[in-house]
Amino acid sequence: MFSTINGELPCLDCVFFYIWLELFVPHTSLKWYQSFSSLVCRKLTHGSALLLLPNSTNTAIYTGFPCCIIKFHCLGFKSTHLKSCIEWTSLDLTSGDETFHAFFIPSRTTFSGKHSLTVTDSHRVRSRDRLLVKCGRGKALMGRLSLTCLEFPQQLFSAMRGDQPFYFAGMPVCWRLLLLVCVCIVLPAQGQGALVVSHRDALVEETNQAVGTRSIQKRGANMENMIEVHSFQVSCAVTSRFAHTVMTSKALNKANASQEIFFEVELPKTAFITNFTIETNGHVYVGVVKEKEKAKKEYEKAVSSGKTAGLVKASGRQMETFSMSVNIAAQSNVIFVLTYEELLLRKLGQYEILTRVKPKQPVKEFQISVNIFEPQGIAFVEATGTFLTNQLLPLVDKTVTDTKALITFSPTLEQQRKCPTCEGTKIEGDFVVKYDIKREENLGEIQIVNGYFVHFFAPPDLLRVPKNVIFVVDRSGSMSGQKIKQTREALAAILKDLHEDDHFALIQFDSDIITWKDSVVKATKGNVTDAIAYVQKLKDRGATNINAALLKAVEMLMKERQYKRLPERSVDMIILLTDGMPNHGVSNLQAIQANVRSAIDGKMSLFCLGFGNDVDYSFLDVMSKENKGLARRIFEASDAALQLQGFYEEVASPLLLEVDLRYPDNTVDFLTKNHHSHLFNGSEIVVAGRLDDSRHFDNFLVEVFAQGPEADFQVQGKAKVADWDVVYPEDKYIFGDFTERLWAYLTIQQLLEKSRIGGQEEKDRITAEALNMSLRYNFVTPLTSMVVTKPETEDGPDSPLIADKLTEEQRQRAERHHGSSAQAAQPRHHSNVDGDPHFMIELPDRDDALCFNINDKPGTIFNLVRDPKTGFVVNGEIIEKKKFVEDQKMNTYFGRLGISHKTLGVKLEVNTQDISVFRGGKQVKLPWSQLTSLKDTSMDLQLTKNCSLTVTLRHSIKFMVIRHTKVWKRRHDQQHYLGFYTLDSHHLSNSVHGLLGQFYHGVEFEVTDLQQKTDATMYVKGQTLNVTRHWQKDFSKDVMNGENIPCWFVGNDGAGLIDGRASDYIVPDIF
Repeated sequence: MFSTINGELPCLDCVFFYIWLELFVPHTSLKWYQSFSSLVCRKLTHGSALLLLPNSTNTAIYTGFPCCIIKFHCLGFKSTHLKSCIEWTSLDLTSGDETFHAFFIPSRTTFSGKHSLTVTDSHRVRSRDRLLVKCGRGKALMGRLSLTCLEFPQQLFSAMRGDQPFYFAGMPVCWRLLLLVCVCIVLPAQGQGALVVSHRDALVEETNQAVGTRSIQKRGANMENMIEVHSFQVSCAVTSRFAHTVMTSKALNKANASQEIFFEVELPKTAFITNFTIETNGHVYVGVVKEKEKAKKEYEKAVSSGKTAGLVKASGRQMETFSMSVNIAAQSNVIFVLTYEELLLRKLGQYEILTRVKPKQPVKEFQISVNIFEPQGIAFVEATGTFLTNQLLPLVDKTVTDTKALITFSPTLEQQRKCPTCEGTKIEGDFVVKYDIKREENLGEIQIVNGYFVHFFAPPDLLRVPKNVIFVVDRSGSMSGQKIKQTREALAAILKDLHEDDHFALIQFDSDIITWKDSVVKATKGNVTDAIAYVQKLKDRGATNINAALLKAVEMLMKERQYKRLPERSVDMIILLTDGMPNHGVSNLQAIQANVRSAIDGKMSLFCLGFGNDVDYSFLDVMSKENKGLARRIFEASDAALQLQGFYEEVASPLLLEVDLRYPDNTVDFLTKNHHSHLFNGSEIVVAGRLDDSRHFDNFLVEVFAQGPEADFQVQGKAKVADWDVVYPEDKYIFGDFTERLWAYLTIQQLLEKSRIGGQEEKDRITAEALNMSLRYNFVTPLTSMVVTKPETEDGPDSPLIADKLTEEQRQRAERHHGSSAQAAQPRHHSNVDGDPHFMIELPDRDDALCFNINDKPGTIFNLVRDPKTGFVVNGEIIEKKKFVEDQKMNTYFGRLGISHKTLGVKLEVNTQDISVFRGGKQVKLPWSQLTSLKDTSMDLQLTKNCSLTVTLRHSIKFMVIRHTKVWKRRHDQQHYLGFYTLDSHHLSNSVHGLLGQFYHGVEFEVTDLQQKTDATMYVKGQTLNVTRHWQKDFSKDVMNGENIPCWFVGNDGAGLIDGRASDYIVPDIF
């Protein structure tokens, strides 16, 4: 099938040649030689053909020689490629030592000698031959090809001479004119769209499929609908905090040709993959864990070809993505099974099981199940989900007994759909189970199974130990803008949380070191108030002298200890916040680490917070671990202040210091870390070890020694070992060797941490020990790789793939290259309404936008945003144009907005005259002409001179309201109206809806049949819509002039794009 290029038809002789093929060449004469996967190029229109010509000379063409037409079926469409490769001129085909040249038929350029192909009678093009396509602008793209070779009579080419275009010799003029009329009718109808396929074509297709006319359908209609994801199941069994999770997906290829099927899931970054299998056609392919370096050398060819990259990638702050694809034969199914394990850590008084699901489509058998077995007793269990709407929430089934809990979520196919006629699924996001256990004894809980033991220690009802904390804050130039603002906000909240028996100090540094006071002071109400006022004046400037700042903090604490101005039973802490590399004073990282280690000398703890991606996290991590602390990354995002506060909450309340857990020397070996510097409120210490199985453990004595706030803490007792067969008589098959695997997991994690500090010889020894354990227990760790062999295809065995475990440094490097993980995890979709009223949904991740109008009578109130979980609501009232001219369209605008947040107790009524703020039973009225700033713990309101109101509601949303004044100079008239812009909505739940709110989490759509770059067909939410390219003004960045944004305009009040009808969003009142 020919296609128009940039609105132009191919030359007539090429058209005649194509029609001649269709009408006069019998299908039985077609010979298939090869057919292979799609071209990497993402631009060619459906059915575009490339003609490989015989050599053009002054002699007759070779008798009976085959001519090949190569057809491309592209994987996707991007406007950027369309612009850069608007005209295609030629391609080179390389096979063996020969290079062939071919010319693209849909072009006005005539055939000439330089666009010829010289071949030999014995040559055949192979499926893996290289293809180089040259663009008219000098660019080139590499790819693979699909080709069909046809045999044509000699007479077809006999008239071709030299540089002259060929003609149909002997064809009467009337026939040529008749063919031309056919072309004028057929081509416009069939050359308008681009076929976009998400799964690769079959390696071998039937002949009539190859040469027959293909219909232009929406994305995936030909192939994607032929892939049926039959089931997706997540099964998690938690036994005494050790979680064993199995993700299983079964897919069926319903097509008559083989297709590529993708498997992509996310798992916590703290988990170790232990198994991955692919089952298809009666064969099972199992991933093998090997030493990382050996695996890379063994599969060097796969590594060098780039095929190993990407099985595991960072996903957001806490997750990793495991993804791969396999080619599955026609009418066959495939089962993917991924298994991973992790030890759940207790934070702020609870354990969390996070399952992230993104099935992309409704699934026949979808289930998440979590089994929790805690013989000590379960205190509470909660199950939530970012995608759990009011309709889905009742489907979460929770059964809890004293020692066991079962949580399941199994929506039907219809319950998963976004709407009854939609193809999309509501199930996308996080399913979170939180729980804690009963704690009645100070000794803690001990489990002994199959010769291994684990001890969980977090005694209840302990008093907190006072702390002496110095905040060392980077104020260098790189902290400018949002970073310094968020730091001020976080420090103010942290200072408010200090206890009165705490002591604190503030140090800010750039190239200079500035202290708030010369000594550490008690956290009295007056001192805290003064400190908050001080940090509000924090401004960025200068370079970064980390070494001098930390040494100053150590000196201050040492001095206070020397003069005994601090409580004897208290803990000394330094919290460093920095966003960059040291570049003033001592800048060598190893020297700084040595200086700080020597100065602290084990007498205090150092916690390091690395803000953003410019900081060397490894440097901070090692320095913290060397000084009884830990490091944490703070991601550049709108919630950075909350991240800082969240970290502080974890370490704000120490309960015990220098905790030493002891076990009988003659019965225990291979013990994990049993001395811990701190036990913080809401956390837990876990120790595991291997036992001498020749002895009896009825007298297994456990002792714990620590320092408390008033006296030394000491407890001892004999272990009370639960009889699992008695506690769980029906479930004993589940547990097996969980204590051994928990011990191995914990040992490897601690060895990996220790391998980062100390001398090189010690590092090598520890690394070798961690590697041996990783291999023994089949864990994918930073020292091992899982080698995955894919099923064979028609082209033979494929290259193996390698799944690695990412370190935090690798995650950080990937973010530097691809952008912040926070941004990746939370793509921004900006939705706004402004003008007549024009609604626009900007999709930065797609570099595109959608827009629509709502027309209704003045006084109508529409719901723009409604989030039932957070209680955030925005309603807008329509006003009419001040002067209405007969026989002209009546323009309407939004003239009043009602914005409320039930949880925060905030209401704002905004109209074109003023803004009313309702809070705590009080009302404040602000005229647009007044420059105002209102700020408290839950709301930040800024009213600027250019009539823009910016409001941030804590843990919810950030938005802007702009008052416009439209002036008609000829009529000496003006119109005031409002625009509403959503700046940050990622904190809102997946239940958010409304005319704007329904798009806060994005919208999937495809645009095809583009005509003259303005009109097109859009497939969205299961609907087929006619859309037009429009321009819409966005005033959020330039309030005065605005920015022109191209968008696809959906008429008829957004019908088909919005859920339901516009009238469904009408509400009776502004609040």
